[in-house]
Parts: sequence; structure tokens; C-alpha cells
Amino acid sequence: MFAYYLQLGLRSLKRNPILTALMIVGIAMGIAASMTTLTVMHLMGSDPIPWKSDKLHYVQLDNWGADAPYTEDGRPPDQVTYRDATALMTAAKADKQTAMFKVVKPVQPENREVKPFQAQGRATFADFFAMFEPPFRYGHGWNRDQDAGHARVIVLGSEMNEKLFGGQDSTGRSVRLDGADYTIVGVLADWKLRTRYYDLTVGAFAEPDEYFVPFTTMIDLKQRASGNNSCWRAPGTGWDAYLDSDCVWIQMWVQLDSPARLAEYHAFLDNYVNEQKKLGRFPRPLNNRLLDVNQWMVDQRVVSRDVQVQTGLGFAFLVVCLVNTIGLLLAKFSRKAGEIGLRRALGASRREVFKQFLIESGVIGISGGVLGLVLTGVGLLAVRALYAEYKTVATLDLTMVATTLVLAVVSAILAGLYPTWRACRVQPATQLKL
Repeated sequence: MFAYYLQLGLRSLKRNPILTALMIVGIAMGIAASMTTLTVMHLMGSDPIPWKSDKLHYVQLDNWGADAPYTEDGRPPDQVTYRDATALMTAAKADKQTAMFKVVKPVQPENREVKPFQAQGRATFADFFAMFEPPFRYGHGWNRDQDAGHARVIVLGSEMNEKLFGGQDSTGRSVRLDGADYTIVGVLADWKLRTRYYDLTVGAFAEPDEYFVPFTTMIDLKQRASGNNSCWRAPGTGWDAYLDSDCVWIQMWVQLDSPARLAEYHAFLDNYVNEQKKLGRFPRPLNNRLLDVNQWMVDQRVVSRDVQVQTGLGFAFLVVCLVNTIGLLLAKFSRKAGEIGLRRALGASRREVFKQFLIESGVIGISGGVLGLVLTGVGLLAVRALYAEYKTVATLDLTMVATTLVLAVVSAILAGLYPTWRACRVQPATQLKL
């Protein structure tokens, strides 16, 4: 009977093309508004590395001054000092660990046809590549011995390698940054990150890093961070005094491969801070945190309040569209009172009539969903054009395509429940007398 009712539904839609078009467009507009905003919110907050996000933890230590907390709600600073980062790296108590900071340096290409340019990179440790797993096209990352030896090596991003070497295998060649030469040990493939979760302090949707260099080498060259730098008291004069200060400017990540290792490392952090308290540091109460990737993204509000509000408004508009669809379906089904009465008189049960008109509502939903999917794509194109920082999250994936179609069908069926129920209440005798 399903195929028969489906055929009846399609015929019914063709009889009233204007009314049908209004319902389909109404549902499509509501679906597009809700799914455009939902897609952006979904991809913003989606797990960027699901196979190990529960093993990667962001380190926070509360070294702030005693007079006031770092944030109004008492959260510790979102970065650590150089002194603490080097102490944690030296202790090496995690399964893997890396400290890092953003750097911006001028690049002097060996090809005279390419003009010098500023490039954003990352000073980090060898474990970065094993922890965050960027894909390599050529070569590999450097090793811990090169960290210890303060080696002048570099890993290029795919875009920078394309710009400097035309996308060829450039491993073994050199790149000049700010007058110093670095040997290329690896070149990344296209690393498609929706959110740059490993450094949220400069923005989850900031431009990707163009190169990676050893942390120890940048410190040798007295390279200051180009990201956020916060101090609760002024550092002393000179580079060494700055490194020994309580200014926070370094991100610290650790990989802990089991809950037991997480508990052990948390205890190690507590012991470390308590030892530092004896030296006159860390005046605030013990407040160490080890948030995993998803917890850290929630903590840093990657999905902003504005995006959540916009998503709510999108679904409110969908509800308005469904209310209008209910009115149109009532008008459509009321015109079929004579047909319904005749079917009932010939023996059709209310249940069968209900099925027929609910299937017709589903056909409208599918049609609206397909059109809504197209309009959602247009909406996401508009988001990318208006908000360049959202270009990595304003895209449809298979999950959201399926969600769009399911939402359209379910919405149309829900909108059709009351009109269908009213249609089933038609009394055969009344219609036959007419």
C-alpha cells in the first residue's frame, strides 16, 4: 500500500502546483536557515582528533598574583611561563610533551623572482608531530636530539613549500628566515584542520602555521612570541629576566595514554607547584588543570554565544515555516473532504486515510529537503564570503547532508499530523449527502 499511497501523494501535489510550491519553498527556507547555522556550530565544536582527543591534555598552572584571579570565574591562565614550560619539558613525566609559541619571521627566498614575505610559524618540540599527527608529504619531523642540540631545522607547510619550491620535494634544501638558514627536514601535506585546536589563544580559526621550527632554537635567537603575552607584574630588564619572569606566553600540551597516567601527571603538577610555592612563587591556591581537547575547546568557547543564538533563531524560523505549512496543509486537505468521505464509505479505515495523507506530507518534506539542501549550500557560501575566518567550518559534510534531509521529512510529517488528523475526522455520511 505504501507505493500506492506514494503514487496518490505525487498526483495530489501535481493537482495544486501553486499550493504545493508554497509548502515546499516554506519548508526549504526554514531548513536552510536552521541547517546553515547548525552546520557551522556543529563543525566548530566537532572533535578535531577523535581517535586520541581524550589523551591530549592542555596544561594550566595558576601562577597569577595573589590580589586577583586571572579570570573573574577563577580559571587559571591559559598559558604558562617559560620557566615552568622548560621545567615540565625537562622532567618529561608525560608519555609525550611539547611547549610551543607562535612566531612571525621574514622569509628571504633563494629564488629572486619570489619577493620576501612575512610568514607565521610555530616554535615547538619534536613531539608535536607525533602528538597532533599532521600528515607529511615529504620527509619527517626533527627528533629530540635535534631539540637538545638547538638545531636549525624546519618543517614547511604545504603552501609555503609551493610558494618557495613549486611543491617539489625540498627536503635537504635550506630556507632563510630573518637572515638565518634552516635545513628543511620535512614538508607537510595539506593539513585540513577545522579548528586550530592546539593554539586557541590566538584564535580557533586563525590562519594555519606556515612552518615549524625547534623551540630551543628560537629561544637561542631571543625570539619573542607573536601571540598573547600576559604579565601580572612587570618583568626585569633584558632577555634573561623576561625568561625568568612570571609572564605567561607559552602553550603546553602533554599526551597521557591512560587514566592512570593522567592521575599520575596531575599529582606531579601539584607536587611541582607546591615546591615552587616554597620558593615564593604561585601565591594563589592550588589550581592546576589538565583539560583534554574537547574540554579545552569548550573552556575557550570555540563555539561562541553568538553562534548558539543564531542557531536558535534559525530553528525558530523553521518553526514559523512549519506553522505556515500546517495552515496550507489544512487548506489542501479540507478541499479533499469529498474524496475522503467517498473512500471512507467504500470501506477505507481512518488509519488508512491517515497513512495516505501522512505519506503525502512526507513527499512534501523530501522535496523541501532537497531544495533546502541547495539553499543551505548557498547559505554556507554566503557565510564564507562574509566571514573569512569561518571558511573551514562553513561546509557540508555527509553527516549534515543526511541530517538536513531527515529534518525536512520529520518536520513535514510533524506539520502534517494535525491536518491529517482533521482529515480523518471527516464523516462519510455528511460528504455523500452533499
